[in-house]
Amino acid sequence: MPTNGSFLKPRRKTRRLTVGNVAVGGGAPVSVQTMTKTETHNARATLRQIEEVAAVGCDIVRCAAPRSGDAEALREIVLHSPIPVVADIHYDYRLALTALEAGVACLRLNPGNIGMPTSDNIEMPGDEKVRVVVHEAKSRGVPIRIGVNAGSLEPELLMKHGHPTPEAMVESALHHIRILEDLGFFDIKVSVKATDIARTVAAYRLLADKVDYPFHLGITEAGTLGTGSVKSAAGLGILLAEGLGDTIRVSLAGSPVDEVRVGQDILESLGLRNQRPNIVACPTCGRLQVPDMIEMAQEIERRVTHIKVPLNLAVMGCEVNGPGESKAADLGISLGRDYGYLFKHGEKLRRVEADKVVEEFVREAEALAREVEESRRDEKAAGGQK
Repeated sequence: MPTNGSFLKPRRKTRRLTVGNVAVGGGAPVSVQTMTKTETHNARATLRQIEEVAAVGCDIVRCAAPRSGDAEALREIVLHSPIPVVADIHYDYRLALTALEAGVACLRLNPGNIGMPTSDNIEMPGDEKVRVVVHEAKSRGVPIRIGVNAGSLEPELLMKHGHPTPEAMVESALHHIRILEDLGFFDIKVSVKATDIARTVAAYRLLADKVDYPFHLGITEAGTLGTGSVKSAAGLGILLAEGLGDTIRVSLAGSPVDEVRVGQDILESLGLRNQRPNIVACPTCGRLQVPDMIEMAQEIERRVTHIKVPLNLAVMGCEVNGPGESKAADLGISLGRDYGYLFKHGEKLRRVEADKVVEEFVREAEALAREVEESRRDEKAAGGQK
């Protein structure tokens, strides 16, 4: 499996906060987030989507609450969600209060824009609205994420800087941070996202020198599954390798399940998460003798997603790299035209006919995962008896 090698800089030292039962910052493992894409007021559909992302390893989920019905539905959503729920609030301070009453684990808002006029019969000053929300969050122990996006910067900053520069994004973040700090609130995490890698990386680097709050990373509106995954991996990979980032979201025009899987893949590839199988697969070339090699590898990958043990698996298709990669893996298959040889921990197990490769490989992977889990239990039990 990939290891946290010397190419990774030490993690940036930050304050630690908790989102529900998930620690963020202060050396805690980098967590993976996503956002539901249902209408939040449809609590049943939203919970169904939360259960789907939780099943593939999502740590924290965010729900937008642009209307009162959405904020009110959070009560049921929070009650039944298997993972901590973050409420995404803009403009109307009352929605933030409703979300807090519903028991959300975190608020995502920019304090500078929740003091805007509302339909209250008795309008209170904007700074008083902010004070009320912050006081309620503090009394409940709920952290606040300040989320700055290049596409929604304050007009005065755009006028000052000309366009959404990294400097403008950081200035916006610091402005919102100061509002919270002036109210005695320090349970803060911050994001400064843009749709392109260059501005995003530059903004986080600039902000890292100015505050010690944990960072939520993302390339916002990164794109569809293909291009968005590549862009996110490149941008987040740079920041994570520099030790910046405490929780991440991959923003895709697609399924939130895909967002979680891509986020996990990024962390796994950097050695920052080690919780599931890593598959080495032959890219194929003219030496390939197995016509459905790619389909085999994809099917094996699909059928081992339920395994929660960091196994190194190799699915190889020729005599040049196949035997070596298969022997180096915890479990590997080196395929010929009509059959392949199955290897376990470097030792050849047996010959497998081509039409049985997927079934036998998956069965061996599941058995190996059980062996690892049993060994862990035995070690834990032995440690407890000392």
